[in-house]
Amino acid sequence: MSDITDPLTQEFQAPSPREMLKQRAKGHLGLLTGLGIVGLLALVAIFAPLLAPHDPYAQSLMTRMEPPVFLGGDWDHPLGTDHLGRDYLSRLIYGARVSLMIGAIAALISGVIGTTMGVAAGYFGGKVDAFVTFLINVRLAMPVVLVALAVVAILGGSLTVVICVLGLLLWDRFAVVMRASTLQISRRDYIAAARAVGASTPRILLTEIMPNIFNNLIVVITLEMAHAILLEATLSFLGLGVQPPTPSWGLMVSEGKNMMLFEPWLVLIPGAVLFVLVLAINLMGDGLRDVTAPENRS
Repeated sequence: MSDITDPLTQEFQAPSPREMLKQRAKGHLGLLTGLGIVGLLALVAIFAPLLAPHDPYAQSLMTRMEPPVFLGGDWDHPLGTDHLGRDYLSRLIYGARVSLMIGAIAALISGVIGTTMGVAAGYFGGKVDAFVTFLINVRLAMPVVLVALAVVAILGGSLTVVICVLGLLLWDRFAVVMRASTLQISRRDYIAAARAVGASTPRILLTEIMPNIFNNLIVVITLEMAHAILLEATLSFLGLGVQPPTPSWGLMVSEGKNMMLFEPWLVLIPGAVLFVLVLAINLMGDGLRDVTAPENRS
């Protein structure tokens, strides 16, 4: 009898949640595209010393303003050189390090702050919710770019200052989304059942609340990571972000803007790479949200 039922059991056995997650991920074009581009740029940033054909800081006035290969340049500098004769491809490769590091660390800092505030406000309610809502309103009344410009102008532009400023300014979206998601989840029957059996508050937050708001958190993290990268490029473009000679895509656009009408590739190349990175991060976030959505876990 067991010989007959075992094949049937194996045939109709449901796949595990991990296998279902892999199947959904393999069929999501946006997720695969975003992960591929972000992963490729991350590898480029990690192995920049091995991939860069020249020292990104080395200057050579004899070879300044050489055009890229597709505009008649030579293969010694495939993407040409800037106004100081520095290899553009090498600076572009090292610039990926700056953008990805600033985006990831700033999103992590703001995510910890905003998620903690939002979950606390949504779960405890009352005075905690009122206080967090007040802080959110205060933050929303402050224009991010102007505040960042003022703080960086006072403290001085550097990589550390830019990361800290962006991390402390971009938590509001985390707090708003996590508060709304926690409010919705905390009213579910299984939360009441967990309280009824005596589960502690930290246990409920970690095992019941966080797994069910994780997909929303993923989306906000990717959005804020892309937002931080764009803000860093904006600050660097205005001369108050990453300071030269550190390679930064925003700084490269700023340095090439004076020659934009004569040598537009100085602006188009770093601008195009910045656009591709931000687009890929958004595609990755949307894909992860679709794959990990609670309605897809059954």
